[in-house]
Formats: sequence, structure tokens, C-alpha cells
Amino acid sequence: MEQATLAGGCFWCTEAVFKDVIGVTDVESGYIGGHVANPNYKQVCGGDTGHAEAIRVTFDPEVISYDDILDLFFATHDPTQLNRQGNDIGTQYRSAVFPKDEAQEAAVHRAIERARADWPAPIVTTIEPMGEWWPAEDYHQDYWEGEGQRNPYCLSVIPPKLRKLRKSFANRVKSEAAAE
Repeated sequence: MEQATLAGGCFWCTEAVFKDVIGVTDVESGYIGGHVANPNYKQVCGGDTGHAEAIRVTFDPEVISYDDILDLFFATHDPTQLNRQGNDIGTQYRSAVFPKDEAQEAAVHRAIERARADWPAPIVTTIEPMGEWWPAEDYHQDYWEGEGQRNPYCLSVIPPKLRKLRKSFANRVKSEAAAE
């Protein structure tokens, strides 16, 4: 198994997308890229810790490649918005990739080049060093499957992302019901 660490705005939204990708065995929401040890959600949302809301995607490279994970990432969030995703504003919602080694970093550069064809504005996704990973509180894990489907914010943001995933990457999706 391999891992990809990605920040694309609200971790509830990115988690929901990657939970439905064939070859992904686990998605954990958490915090990375900041300067406070063991941050909590309230601290990160305040924007003062330097952390990004992120996901750590565990995947089987014999089923899906890191390049494919990156292509899905760039297609299912807006990498042209600096320090925001939609109405979520602040550095904690930045678009960033945290490669674990030089090979992953090189792959991120290639993925950005591929993604440029799909976005009219410049891509502002940062490539940041892999720092300490802090898992988010338990209630953030698997959020869409539980509380998220009753949360008005999630109901407005996640289904369009899942529909885009189904439309653009139909051969990579686990379940048809995911976009409902």
C-alpha cells in the first residue's frame, strides 16, 4: 500500500470523493503543514496554526497509481483558488500536496502540468514538505456517510463533486449510488 497526502479545501468533501475510488483502501481526515502540536478542529479552523485540512489516502498501487490519484484530486477541487474552496476561506483550506519523497514530488509537478489544460486560471496548488500528520477528531472520519448527509453545507458541495467523479472517471468509481 502507498499513501498520498492531499489538501483540497474541506476534508469532509475530499474524503467523500476518495472513499469511492477503486483501489483506495482508506481515507483519513486530518491536519498537516502547521506549527502547533496535536491541533484540534477549532484551532485549525481559526487559521492560526498554519495547518491545512487534508486527507491521507491509502491506496493499492497495483490497482490505481499515484498519478491517477493526483489527476482525480486536481479534477475534483478547484486548484486555482488561493487559500479557499468556494465559501471556505483561509490557509486551512488551501490546495496543497505533501509528497513523501522525491518521486512523489516529481509526480506532483507532472500532474500540475496535465491539469493546466483543464483550468482557465493559473493553478496555485502548493507542494509542501511532508510534516507531522495529525488525525482529525473521530467525528470527522467518514463524515459524509454519517452526519454529512444531514449537513446542508455538505449536501450542497459533495454531490456535485461525486457527480463530476462519476462522469469524468466512471471506470474508477466503486458505487453508482455515491453520486446520489
